[in-house]
Amino acid sequence: MKLLLFSDIHCSEAAVARLIEQSDDADILIGAGDFGTMRRGITQTLAPFRDVEKPLVVVPGNAESLDELQDAISWSGAHILHASGVTIGDISFFGFGGGVPVTPFGSWSYDFTEEDAAEGLQDCPAGGVLVVHSPPLGVVDVSARGRHLGSTAIREAIARCRPSLVVCGHIHDCAGQNEILDTSPVVNAGPDGIMWDLERGMRAEALS
Repeated sequence: MKLLLFSDIHCSEAAVARLIEQSDDADILIGAGDFGTMRRGITQTLAPFRDVEKPLVVVPGNAESLDELQDAISWSGAHILHASGVTIGDISFFGFGGGVPVTPFGSWSYDFTEEDAAEGLQDCPAGGVLVVHSPPLGVVDVSARGRHLGSTAIREAIARCRPSLVVCGHIHDCAGQNEILDTSPVVNAGPDGIMWDLERGMRAEALS
């Protein structure tokens, strides 16, 4: 099972074009939020994915709300997750979006407290794929200033549920990086797209 992972497109037509091209080799596409920019451009940015005949799993970032994402994506085969899950084939996906903890960006940012996130992640199943916008604290979450900006609630959910894969974004300085937390690979996907072999637990290009 090959998953195309991406996040933080922020209205980039070039990024969308690259992802559409890569999607031919994927079984499922997973978007970890921030498709728009400051709550704008969401529908136009995501519209090209309508023509990709593969399941699409997304969570809102802090640059778009759940309602805005639901308005932008209405086609069959697309699954918008936030404190909710879906099973595709025999794989369980669970998602929680938005910025966690609350960002300093102000009223436009779609943010949640650690308490909100802990409550929203209570039903995350064991061993599935966890899709979150914010990374767990201490893993692929380092800013350009060297600060760890991830979420304690997400880290605790990973320790409890031990997902087979965690897909996140949000911290642009770690885009394209992956680390292991306990036994779970955590991928800060970024806008370029990463092809992940779920059965092997590694990037698909590492197998070539």
